[in-house]
Amino acid sequence: MSAGTMAAQTVVTSDGVKLHTESVGRGDAILFVHEYAGDHRSWEPQVRRFSRSHRCITYAARGYPPSQAPADAGAYSQQHAVEDAVAVLDGLGVEAADVVGISMGGFAGLHLAMRHAARVRSLIVAGTGYGARPEEAPRFRGECEAIARVIRESGMAPFARRYLSGPARVQFEQKDPRGWEQLVGELGEHDADGAVRTMLGVQRRRPSLYALEAKLREIEAAVLILAGDEDDGCLETSLWLKRVIPRSGLAVLPKSGHTLNLEEPDLVNAFIADFLGRVAARAWGPRDPRATPGTITGIS
Repeated sequence: MSAGTMAAQTVVTSDGVKLHTESVGRGDAILFVHEYAGDHRSWEPQVRRFSRSHRCITYAARGYPPSQAPADAGAYSQQHAVEDAVAVLDGLGVEAADVVGISMGGFAGLHLAMRHAARVRSLIVAGTGYGARPEEAPRFRGECEAIARVIRESGMAPFARRYLSGPARVQFEQKDPRGWEQLVGELGEHDADGAVRTMLGVQRRRPSLYALEAKLREIEAAVLILAGDEDDGCLETSLWLKRVIPRSGLAVLPKSGHTLNLEEPDLVNAFIADFLGRVAARAWGPRDPRATPGTITGIS
């Protein structure tokens, strides 16, 4: 088997959960962390592009087949999600990676950068912010509970079509009906119990990013933040993250929703490639102090 051939491997987490991982390509590692509605397959447009120059690693989070879905509800949390990413890096012998996460995976990436800075060479977070604003937290928690109830009552396949017809998902359906149907089918294959426990344990219970501002300001890695301009649940938080994280940049994609890496794969890939190139060239530094907000023109 050549170094660039795709290899599937099972890694075991610190609490004994088996995770399915896939690795392909050679070079510096990129770790892709998927969203709630996705899984390891959702990164295919990025893996096809970046495995030409990097070692691309994807994995299915706990609760997402073919990874194990623990029966204990207490086995699902933001902390578990972060430590699972570390377990994948450890299991595949990767000291540090460029981390790319979307939505739930973006939260995991931010927490990874805060808690395990040495493992994150750079970070890209897309569509990250749902429920983060303190005033939105009660409604978000209520919607998490409603989602769990719908899954229990209807099963995964009907839920998948309903969930992916939401206000920040219809953009993907309009642009790429075939790709949208594929995602509907893949989400419909997920383990219902794992999906419920992930929604209630990881999504509903994760801490507000706004309560972690001091820790976010300490992130030293270069960070690229991507948001769709019609993804209302993430837009304001994305702008806030840009202002808080020292070496961060923000790109807002026009006429775009939440599922950015599938909805606009070429544009997202171009942003990732440009970012990784500038990081490698050490050309992605902190904001120039002269650009600090205070006056409009700098003259008063």
